[in-house]
Amino acid sequence: MNTKKRIDDWLPLFNRANILCVGDVMLDQYVYGEVDRVSPEAPIPVLNVGKKERAIGGAGNVVCNIASLGSVGHLLAEVGHDEAGEEIGRLLKMNQKVVPKLLINSGKPTTQKTRFIADGQQLLRSDEESINGLTESISDKIITEFKSILDNNTLGAIVLSDYGKGVLTDYVITEIISISRLAKIPVIVDPKGNNFLKYTGADILTPNRRELAEATQMSMNDPEEIVEACNKLIEITGVNNVLVTRGSKGMSLISTDDKPFHLPALAREIYDVSGAGDTVVAVLATGLSLGMTIRDAATLANIAAGLVVSKVGTAVVKKSDLESSINSRRSALSNIYDKKNLIDQIAQWRSQNLKIGFTNGCFDVIHPGHISLFDQASARCDRLVIGVNSDSSVKRLKGLDRPIQDEISRSQILASLANVDAVIIFEDDTPIDLIQLIRPDVLIKGADYKLEEVVGAEFVQSYEGKIFLATLLDGFSTTDIINRLLN
Repeated sequence: MNTKKRIDDWLPLFNRANILCVGDVMLDQYVYGEVDRVSPEAPIPVLNVGKKERAIGGAGNVVCNIASLGSVGHLLAEVGHDEAGEEIGRLLKMNQKVVPKLLINSGKPTTQKTRFIADGQQLLRSDEESINGLTESISDKIITEFKSILDNNTLGAIVLSDYGKGVLTDYVITEIISISRLAKIPVIVDPKGNNFLKYTGADILTPNRRELAEATQMSMNDPEEIVEACNKLIEITGVNNVLVTRGSKGMSLISTDDKPFHLPALAREIYDVSGAGDTVVAVLATGLSLGMTIRDAATLANIAAGLVVSKVGTAVVKKSDLESSINSRRSALSNIYDKKNLIDQIAQWRSQNLKIGFTNGCFDVIHPGHISLFDQASARCDRLVIGVNSDSSVKRLKGLDRPIQDEISRSQILASLANVDAVIIFEDDTPIDLIQLIRPDVLIKGADYKLEEVVGAEFVQSYEGKIFLATLLDGFSTTDIINRLLN
Protein backbone atom coordinates (compact mmCIF):
# COMPACT_ATOMS: atom_id res chain seq x y z
CA MET A 1 0.00 0.00 0.00
CA ASN A 2 1.27 3.47 -0.85
CA THR A 3 1.80 4.84 2.64
CA LYS A 4 5.02 6.71 1.87
CA LYS A 5 4.83 10.49 1.73
CA ARG A 6 6.09 12.15 -1.41
CA ILE A 7 8.88 14.65 -0.87
CA ASP A 8 6.67 17.72 -1.15
CA ASP A 9 4.19 16.22 1.32
CA TRP A 10 6.77 16.88 4.03
CA LEU A 11 7.20 20.59 3.31
CA PRO A 12 4.04 21.74 5.18
CA LEU A 13 5.40 19.94 8.26
CA PHE A 14 8.67 21.87 8.33
CA ASN A 15 7.30 24.50 10.72
CA ARG A 16 7.19 21.75 13.38
CA ALA A 17 10.93 21.07 13.29
CA ASN A 18 13.20 22.14 16.16
CA ILE A 19 16.93 21.82 15.46
CA LEU A 20 20.12 22.82 17.27
CA CYS A 21 23.28 23.78 15.40
CA VAL A 22 26.60 23.96 17.26
CA GLY A 23 29.68 25.27 15.51
CA ASP A 24 31.72 28.10 14.09
CA VAL A 25 29.85 31.27 13.20
CA MET A 26 31.36 34.04 11.08
CA LEU A 27 30.48 37.31 9.43
CA ASP A 28 30.37 37.25 5.63
CA GLN A 29 30.84 40.57 3.85
CA TYR A 30 30.19 41.15 0.17
CA VAL A 31 31.63 44.02 -1.84
CA TYR A 32 29.91 44.37 -5.23
CA GLY A 33 31.10 46.48 -8.12
CA GLU A 34 32.10 46.69 -11.77
CA VAL A 35 35.40 46.03 -13.49
CA ASP A 36 36.13 48.05 -16.62
CA ARG A 37 39.90 48.43 -16.50
CA VAL A 38 43.16 46.87 -15.37
CA SER A 39 45.30 48.56 -12.74
CA PRO A 40 48.36 50.45 -14.11
CA GLU A 41 50.22 49.34 -10.96
CA ALA A 42 49.88 45.59 -11.50
CA PRO A 43 48.08 43.17 -13.89
CA ILE A 44 44.98 43.06 -11.70
CA PRO A 45 41.39 44.24 -12.25
CA VAL A 46 40.19 47.44 -10.62
CA LEU A 47 36.85 47.04 -8.85
CA ASN A 48 34.66 50.15 -8.81
CA VAL A 49 32.74 49.51 -5.60
CA GLY A 50 28.99 49.84 -5.80
CA LYS A 51 27.40 48.33 -2.69
CA LYS A 52 28.34 46.34 0.38
CA GLU A 53 26.32 43.69 2.20
CA ARG A 54 26.73 41.61 5.34
CA ALA A 55 25.37 38.15 6.16
CA ILE A 56 25.92 35.44 8.73
CA GLY A 57 28.14 32.56 7.62
CA GLY A 58 29.21 29.18 8.88
CA ALA A 59 27.00 27.65 11.55
CA GLY A 60 24.95 30.87 11.48
CA ASN A 61 24.11 30.27 7.84
CA VAL A 62 23.01 26.71 8.65
CA VAL A 63 20.59 28.09 11.24
CA CYS A 64 19.34 30.81 8.88
CA ASN A 65 18.64 28.11 6.27
CA ILE A 66 16.76 26.07 8.88
CA ALA A 67 14.70 29.14 9.76
CA SER A 68 14.00 29.94 6.11
CA LEU A 69 12.39 26.50 5.83
CA GLY A 70 9.91 27.54 8.54
CA SER A 71 11.64 25.55 11.29
CA VAL A 72 13.06 26.77 14.60
CA GLY A 73 16.84 26.89 14.57
CA HIS A 74 18.84 27.09 17.80
CA LEU A 75 22.43 28.29 17.45
CA LEU A 76 25.20 27.67 19.96
CA ALA A 77 28.45 29.39 18.99
CA GLU A 78 31.10 31.84 20.13
CA VAL A 79 32.00 35.33 18.90
CA GLY A 80 34.69 37.79 19.79
CA HIS A 81 34.20 40.90 21.90
CA ASP A 82 34.17 43.10 18.80
CA GLU A 83 32.01 44.92 16.26
CA ALA A 84 31.73 41.87 14.01
CA GLY A 85 30.40 39.78 16.88
CA GLU A 86 27.85 42.48 17.71
CA GLU A 87 26.77 42.58 14.06
CA ILE A 88 26.21 38.82 14.05
CA GLY A 89 24.05 39.16 17.15
CA ARG A 90 22.06 41.98 15.56
CA LEU A 91 21.47 40.04 12.34
CA LEU A 92 20.36 36.93 14.21
CA LYS A 93 17.84 38.87 16.29
CA MET A 94 16.14 40.00 13.08
CA ASN A 95 15.05 36.41 12.42
CA GLN A 96 12.20 35.34 14.68
CA LYS A 97 12.78 31.66 13.93
CA VAL A 98 16.39 31.74 15.16
CA VAL A 99 17.19 31.26 18.86
CA PRO A 100 20.85 32.26 19.33
CA LYS A 101 23.16 31.59 22.26
CA LEU A 102 26.43 33.37 21.52
CA LEU A 103 29.27 32.96 24.01
CA ILE A 104 31.69 35.88 24.14
CA ASN A 105 35.37 34.97 23.88
CA SER A 106 37.42 38.10 24.58
CA GLY A 107 40.65 36.35 23.65
CA LYS A 108 39.65 35.57 20.07
CA PRO A 109 38.28 37.86 17.32
CA THR A 110 35.16 37.03 15.34
CA THR A 111 35.99 35.41 12.01
CA GLN A 112 35.22 37.65 9.02
CA LYS A 113 35.33 36.78 5.33
CA THR A 114 35.10 39.48 2.68
CA ARG A 115 34.30 38.59 -0.92
CA PHE A 116 34.77 41.01 -3.83
CA ILE A 117 32.32 40.36 -6.67
CA ALA A 118 31.82 41.67 -10.19
CA ASP A 119 29.33 40.42 -12.80
CA GLY A 120 28.19 37.68 -10.46
CA GLN A 121 31.70 36.20 -10.07
CA GLN A 122 34.11 36.37 -7.14
CA LEU A 123 37.36 38.18 -7.83
CA LEU A 124 38.98 37.80 -4.42
CA ARG A 125 38.28 36.71 -0.84
CA SER A 126 40.05 38.10 2.22
CA ASP A 127 39.84 36.45 5.67
CA GLU A 128 40.30 37.98 9.11
CA GLU A 129 40.53 35.27 11.73
CA SER A 130 42.53 33.60 14.46
CA ILE A 131 42.24 30.20 16.08
CA ASN A 132 44.34 31.30 19.04
CA GLY A 133 42.63 32.16 22.30
CA LEU A 134 40.91 28.80 22.73
CA THR A 135 40.43 27.81 26.37
CA GLU A 136 39.04 24.86 28.27
CA SER A 137 36.61 27.19 30.00
CA ILE A 138 34.97 28.04 26.66
CA SER A 139 34.61 24.33 25.84
CA ASP A 140 33.06 23.69 29.25
CA LYS A 141 30.63 26.57 28.73
CA ILE A 142 29.61 25.15 25.35
CA ILE A 143 28.80 21.75 26.89
CA THR A 144 26.91 23.40 29.77
CA GLU A 145 24.83 25.48 27.36
CA PHE A 146 24.28 22.45 25.11
CA LYS A 147 22.83 20.47 28.02
CA SER A 148 20.62 23.42 28.98
CA ILE A 149 19.20 23.77 25.45
CA LEU A 150 18.63 20.02 25.30
CA ASP A 151 16.80 20.01 28.64
CA ASN A 152 14.54 22.92 27.73
CA ASN A 153 13.59 22.05 24.15
CA THR A 154 12.28 19.06 22.20
CA LEU A 155 14.96 18.78 19.54
CA GLY A 156 14.60 16.64 16.42
CA ALA A 157 18.22 16.82 15.26
CA ILE A 158 21.66 18.15 16.18
CA VAL A 159 23.98 19.69 13.57
CA LEU A 160 27.72 20.06 14.17
CA SER A 161 28.95 22.72 11.73
CA ASP A 162 32.72 22.42 11.87
CA TYR A 163 34.69 25.12 10.06
CA GLY A 164 37.87 24.45 12.02
CA LYS A 165 37.74 27.76 13.89
CA GLY A 166 37.91 26.22 17.34
CA VAL A 167 34.40 25.82 18.76
CA LEU A 168 34.18 22.11 18.00
CA THR A 169 37.18 20.74 19.87
CA ASP A 170 37.59 16.99 20.08
CA TYR A 171 36.23 17.15 23.63
CA VAL A 172 33.15 19.15 22.64
CA ILE A 173 32.40 16.87 19.68
CA THR A 174 32.75 13.68 21.74
CA GLU A 175 30.54 15.01 24.54
CA ILE A 176 27.79 16.27 22.23
CA ILE A 177 27.65 13.05 20.23
CA SER A 178 27.61 10.94 23.41
CA ILE A 179 24.83 12.98 25.02
CA SER A 180 22.79 13.06 21.81
CA ARG A 181 23.01 9.30 21.34
CA LEU A 182 21.68 8.76 24.86
CA ALA A 183 18.81 11.13 24.02
CA LYS A 184 18.24 9.29 20.71
CA ILE A 185 18.65 12.49 18.69
CA PRO A 186 20.38 12.13 15.30
CA VAL A 187 23.66 14.01 14.85
CA ILE A 188 24.55 15.37 11.42
CA VAL A 189 28.14 16.57 10.97
CA ASP A 190 29.47 18.96 8.37
CA PRO A 191 33.13 17.98 8.89
CA LYS A 192 36.48 19.71 8.56
CA GLY A 193 40.09 18.59 8.51
CA ASN A 194 41.58 15.20 7.76
CA ASN A 195 40.88 13.47 11.09
CA PHE A 196 37.30 12.25 11.00
CA LEU A 197 37.85 9.89 13.92
CA LYS A 198 36.70 12.69 16.22
CA TYR A 199 33.19 12.33 14.70
CA THR A 200 32.91 8.66 15.73
CA GLY A 201 29.36 7.85 16.77
CA ALA A 202 27.63 10.51 14.66
CA ASP A 203 24.76 9.45 12.40
CA ILE A 204 25.69 11.26 9.18
CA LEU A 205 28.78 12.95 7.78
CA THR A 206 28.41 15.43 4.90
CA PRO A 207 31.90 16.06 3.46
CA ASN A 208 32.53 17.50 0.05
CA ARG A 209 34.67 15.55 -2.39
CA ARG A 210 37.90 17.32 -1.43
CA GLU A 211 37.30 16.77 2.30
CA LEU A 212 36.55 13.11 1.67
CA ALA A 213 39.77 12.72 -0.30
CA GLU A 214 41.82 14.37 2.46
CA ALA A 215 40.23 12.26 5.21
CA THR A 216 40.71 8.94 3.40
CA GLN A 217 43.82 9.69 1.32
CA MET A 218 42.03 8.20 -1.67
CA SER A 219 41.39 9.44 -5.22
CA MET A 220 37.91 10.67 -6.21
CA ASN A 221 37.81 10.33 -9.99
CA ASP A 222 34.58 8.36 -10.43
CA PRO A 223 31.49 7.21 -8.47
CA GLU A 224 33.05 3.82 -7.69
CA GLU A 225 35.98 5.51 -5.94
CA ILE A 226 33.56 7.77 -4.07
CA VAL A 227 31.72 4.69 -2.80
CA GLU A 228 34.96 2.98 -1.81
CA ALA A 229 36.16 6.05 0.10
CA CYS A 230 32.83 6.45 1.89
CA ASN A 231 32.86 2.80 2.93
CA LYS A 232 36.34 3.31 4.33
CA LEU A 233 35.11 6.35 6.27
CA ILE A 234 32.14 4.37 7.59
CA GLU A 235 34.49 1.61 8.74
CA ILE A 236 36.85 4.06 10.44
CA THR A 237 34.27 6.22 12.23
CA GLY A 238 31.37 3.85 12.76
CA VAL A 239 28.87 6.27 11.20
CA ASN A 240 25.99 4.74 9.27
CA ASN A 241 25.72 7.27 6.44
CA VAL A 242 27.97 9.53 4.38
CA LEU A 243 26.44 12.15 2.06
CA VAL A 244 29.13 13.48 -0.28
CA THR A 245 28.58 16.75 -2.13
CA ARG A 246 30.33 16.51 -5.50
CA GLY A 247 29.86 20.00 -6.96
CA SER A 248 28.76 19.94 -10.59
CA LYS A 249 28.44 16.13 -10.41
CA GLY A 250 25.74 16.15 -7.75
CA MET A 251 25.70 14.18 -4.51
CA SER A 252 26.19 10.58 -3.40
CA LEU A 253 24.65 8.91 -0.35
CA ILE A 254 26.44 5.81 0.95
CA SER A 255 24.79 3.90 3.78
CA THR A 256 25.62 0.74 5.69
CA ASP A 257 22.19 -0.80 5.09
CA ASP A 258 21.41 0.27 1.53
CA LYS A 259 22.80 0.50 -1.99
CA PRO A 260 24.71 3.64 -3.10
CA PHE A 261 22.36 6.45 -4.08
CA HIS A 262 23.72 8.95 -6.62
CA LEU A 263 21.88 12.23 -7.24
CA PRO A 264 22.66 14.37 -10.31
CA ALA A 265 23.38 18.10 -9.99
CA LEU A 266 20.26 20.16 -10.73
CA ALA A 267 21.65 23.69 -11.07
CA ARG A 268 21.47 25.10 -14.59
CA GLU A 269 24.11 27.73 -13.83
CA ILE A 270 26.50 27.87 -10.89
CA TYR A 271 27.31 31.39 -9.72
CA ASP A 272 28.50 30.87 -6.15
CA VAL A 273 29.01 27.68 -4.12
CA SER A 274 29.75 29.51 -0.86
CA GLY A 275 27.30 28.32 1.77
CA ALA A 276 25.93 25.50 -0.40
CA GLY A 277 27.10 22.91 2.11
CA ASP A 278 25.26 24.81 4.85
CA THR A 279 22.04 24.59 2.87
CA VAL A 280 22.48 20.86 2.26
CA VAL A 281 23.03 20.06 5.94
CA ALA A 282 20.15 22.34 7.01
CA VAL A 283 17.62 20.68 4.69
CA LEU A 284 18.94 17.22 5.51
CA ALA A 285 18.68 17.81 9.28
CA THR A 286 15.22 19.35 8.99
CA GLY A 287 13.89 16.43 6.97
CA LEU A 288 15.40 13.80 9.26
CA SER A 289 14.10 15.55 12.37
CA LEU A 290 10.55 15.05 11.07
CA GLY A 291 10.99 11.39 10.12
CA MET A 292 11.89 11.57 6.43
CA THR A 293 13.94 8.67 5.14
CA ILE A 294 17.55 9.65 4.57
CA ARG A 295 17.15 9.12 0.82
CA ASP A 296 14.16 11.46 0.61
CA ALA A 297 15.90 14.03 2.80
CA ALA A 298 19.02 13.81 0.61
CA THR A 299 16.89 14.21 -2.54
CA LEU A 300 15.31 17.35 -1.09
CA ALA A 301 18.72 18.65 -0.01
CA ASN A 302 19.98 18.12 -3.57
CA ILE A 303 17.11 20.20 -4.95
CA ALA A 304 17.95 22.93 -2.43
CA ALA A 305 21.64 22.82 -3.40
CA GLY A 306 20.69 23.34 -7.04
CA LEU A 307 18.80 26.47 -6.04
CA VAL A 308 21.35 28.03 -3.71
CA VAL A 309 24.38 27.77 -6.02
CA SER A 310 22.48 29.81 -8.61
CA LYS A 311 22.45 32.74 -6.18
CA VAL A 312 25.37 35.03 -5.40
CA GLY A 313 26.54 35.26 -1.81
CA THR A 314 25.73 33.34 1.34
CA ALA A 315 22.13 32.66 0.40
CA VAL A 316 19.32 30.68 1.97
CA VAL A 317 16.62 28.55 0.37
CA LYS A 318 13.05 29.15 1.46
CA LYS A 319 10.37 26.51 1.74
CA SER A 320 8.49 28.32 -1.04
CA ASP A 321 11.61 28.02 -3.25
CA LEU A 322 11.56 24.24 -2.79
CA GLU A 323 7.82 24.04 -3.48
CA SER A 324 8.18 26.10 -6.67
CA SER A 325 11.16 24.05 -7.84
CA ILE A 326 9.39 20.73 -7.29
CA ASN A 327 6.23 21.97 -9.00
CA SER A 328 8.10 23.43 -11.97
CA ARG A 329 10.04 20.21 -12.49
CA ARG A 330 6.81 18.24 -12.44
CA SER A 331 5.15 20.69 -14.80
CA ALA A 332 8.06 20.53 -17.21
CA LEU A 333 8.00 16.75 -17.32
CA SER A 334 4.22 16.53 -16.95
CA ASN A 335 4.79 12.93 -15.83
CA ILE A 336 4.80 11.83 -19.49
CA TYR A 337 7.89 9.79 -20.35
CA ASP A 338 9.58 8.12 -23.26
CA LYS A 339 11.18 4.70 -22.68
CA LYS A 340 14.67 5.95 -21.84
CA ASN A 341 13.53 8.57 -19.34
CA LEU A 342 11.02 6.19 -17.79
CA ILE A 343 13.69 3.54 -17.20
CA ASP A 344 15.92 6.18 -15.59
CA GLN A 345 13.05 7.31 -13.37
CA ILE A 346 12.16 3.75 -12.38
CA ALA A 347 15.81 3.06 -11.53
CA GLN A 348 15.75 6.03 -9.19
CA TRP A 349 12.50 4.85 -7.58
CA ARG A 350 13.90 1.38 -7.11
CA SER A 351 17.01 2.84 -5.48
CA GLN A 352 14.60 4.30 -2.92
CA ASN A 353 13.02 0.87 -2.37
CA LEU A 354 9.72 1.98 -3.89
CA LYS A 355 7.28 -0.60 -5.27
CA ILE A 356 6.32 -0.05 -8.94
CA GLY A 357 2.79 -0.74 -10.20
CA PHE A 358 1.68 -0.88 -13.86
CA THR A 359 -1.62 -0.87 -15.71
CA ASN A 360 -2.58 -0.03 -19.25
CA GLY A 361 -5.46 0.84 -21.54
CA CYS A 362 -6.85 3.20 -24.17
CA PHE A 363 -8.44 5.62 -21.66
CA ASP A 364 -10.30 7.42 -24.42
CA VAL A 365 -12.84 9.01 -22.07
CA ILE A 366 -11.84 9.10 -18.40
CA HIS A 367 -14.77 8.10 -16.18
CA PRO A 368 -15.35 7.11 -12.50
CA GLY A 369 -14.54 3.50 -13.31
CA HIS A 370 -11.03 4.54 -14.32
CA ILE A 371 -10.61 6.65 -11.19
CA SER A 372 -11.63 3.68 -9.06
CA LEU A 373 -9.10 1.50 -10.89
CA PHE A 374 -6.29 4.01 -10.27
CA ASP A 375 -7.24 4.38 -6.60
CA GLN A 376 -7.13 0.62 -6.09
CA ALA A 377 -3.88 0.32 -8.05
CA SER A 378 -2.16 3.18 -6.20
CA ALA A 379 -3.05 1.58 -2.86
CA ARG A 380 -0.96 -1.47 -3.81
CA CYS A 381 2.21 0.26 -4.92
CA ASP A 382 4.36 3.30 -4.22
CA ARG A 383 4.56 4.58 -7.79
CA LEU A 384 1.96 3.90 -10.47
CA VAL A 385 2.89 3.79 -14.18
CA ILE A 386 0.16 3.95 -16.84
CA GLY A 387 0.70 2.56 -20.34
CA VAL A 388 -1.50 4.32 -22.93
CA ASN A 389 -2.28 2.82 -26.33
CA SER A 390 -1.16 5.07 -29.17
CA ASP A 391 -3.71 6.43 -31.64
CA SER A 392 -2.72 3.86 -34.25
CA SER A 393 -3.08 0.92 -31.86
CA VAL A 394 -6.46 2.21 -30.63
CA LYS A 395 -7.70 2.30 -34.24
CA ARG A 396 -6.58 -1.28 -34.73
CA LEU A 397 -8.28 -2.40 -31.53
CA LYS A 398 -11.41 -0.23 -31.49
CA GLY A 399 -12.06 0.78 -35.10
CA LEU A 400 -11.26 3.70 -37.38
CA ASP A 401 -13.61 6.09 -35.55
CA ARG A 402 -11.54 5.84 -32.39
CA PRO A 403 -9.92 7.34 -30.43
CA ILE A 404 -12.11 10.33 -29.66
CA GLN A 405 -9.13 12.11 -28.09
CA ASP A 406 -5.59 11.87 -29.43
CA GLU A 407 -2.80 10.15 -27.49
CA ILE A 408 -1.29 13.39 -26.18
CA SER A 409 -4.61 14.63 -24.80
CA ARG A 410 -5.33 11.28 -23.16
CA SER A 411 -1.85 11.15 -21.65
CA GLN A 412 -2.03 14.71 -20.31
CA ILE A 413 -5.31 13.99 -18.53
CA LEU A 414 -3.87 10.86 -16.94
CA ALA A 415 -0.62 12.61 -15.96
CA SER A 416 -2.60 15.30 -14.12
CA LEU A 417 -4.16 12.78 -11.72
CA ALA A 418 -2.69 12.83 -8.22
CA ASN A 419 -2.18 9.08 -7.92
CA VAL A 420 -0.57 8.62 -11.34
CA ASP A 421 3.22 8.98 -11.28
CA ALA A 422 4.20 8.23 -14.88
CA VAL A 423 2.50 7.89 -18.25
CA ILE A 424 4.03 6.31 -21.34
CA ILE A 425 2.52 5.85 -24.80
CA PHE A 426 3.12 2.49 -26.51
CA GLU A 427 2.57 1.58 -30.17
CA ASP A 428 1.96 -2.18 -29.97
CA ASP A 429 -1.44 -3.80 -29.56
CA THR A 430 -0.37 -5.29 -26.22
CA PRO A 431 1.97 -3.86 -23.55
CA ILE A 432 4.07 -7.02 -23.17
CA ASP A 433 7.31 -5.39 -24.37
CA LEU A 434 6.70 -2.47 -22.01
CA ILE A 435 5.98 -4.81 -19.10
CA GLN A 436 9.20 -6.70 -19.77
CA LEU A 437 11.08 -3.41 -19.86
CA ILE A 438 9.57 -2.03 -16.63
CA ARG A 439 9.37 -5.31 -14.67
CA PRO A 440 6.60 -4.00 -12.37
CA ASP A 441 6.25 -5.30 -8.84
CA VAL A 442 2.46 -5.24 -9.26
CA LEU A 443 0.54 -5.68 -12.55
CA ILE A 444 -3.00 -4.31 -12.36
CA LYS A 445 -6.03 -5.02 -14.58
CA GLY A 446 -9.78 -4.92 -14.13
CA ALA A 447 -11.69 -7.88 -12.65
CA ASP A 448 -13.39 -8.41 -16.02
CA TYR A 449 -10.17 -10.25 -16.96
CA LYS A 450 -9.27 -13.73 -15.81
CA LEU A 451 -5.71 -14.21 -14.53
CA GLU A 452 -4.70 -16.24 -17.57
CA GLU A 453 -6.03 -13.46 -19.85
CA VAL A 454 -3.86 -10.72 -18.35
CA VAL A 455 -1.05 -9.84 -20.77
CA GLY A 456 2.30 -10.15 -18.98
CA ALA A 457 0.94 -12.05 -15.97
CA GLU A 458 3.13 -15.09 -16.52
CA PHE A 459 6.22 -12.92 -16.94
CA VAL A 460 5.54 -10.87 -13.80
CA GLN A 461 4.88 -13.98 -11.74
CA SER A 462 8.17 -15.47 -12.95
CA TYR A 463 10.09 -13.07 -10.69
CA GLU A 464 7.48 -13.26 -7.89
CA GLY A 465 5.66 -10.08 -8.91
CA LYS A 466 1.99 -9.76 -8.01
CA ILE A 467 -1.14 -9.61 -10.19
CA PHE A 468 -4.07 -7.56 -8.90
CA LEU A 469 -7.52 -7.64 -10.49
CA ALA A 470 -9.31 -4.44 -9.48
CA THR A 471 -13.02 -4.37 -8.69
CA LEU A 472 -15.01 -2.62 -11.44
CA LEU A 473 -17.70 -0.01 -10.90
CA ASP A 474 -20.95 -1.04 -12.52
CA GLY A 475 -22.42 1.11 -15.27
CA PHE A 476 -19.22 2.64 -16.62
CA SER A 477 -17.79 1.76 -20.02
CA THR A 478 -15.97 4.04 -22.42
CA THR A 479 -17.68 2.43 -25.43
CA ASP A 480 -21.15 2.81 -23.87
CA ILE A 481 -20.45 6.46 -22.97
CA ILE A 482 -19.33 7.24 -26.54
CA ASN A 483 -22.36 5.46 -28.02
CA ARG A 484 -24.71 7.43 -25.78
CA LEU A 485 -23.05 10.68 -26.84
CA LEU A 486 -23.36 9.75 -30.53
CA ASN A 487 -27.04 8.83 -30.13
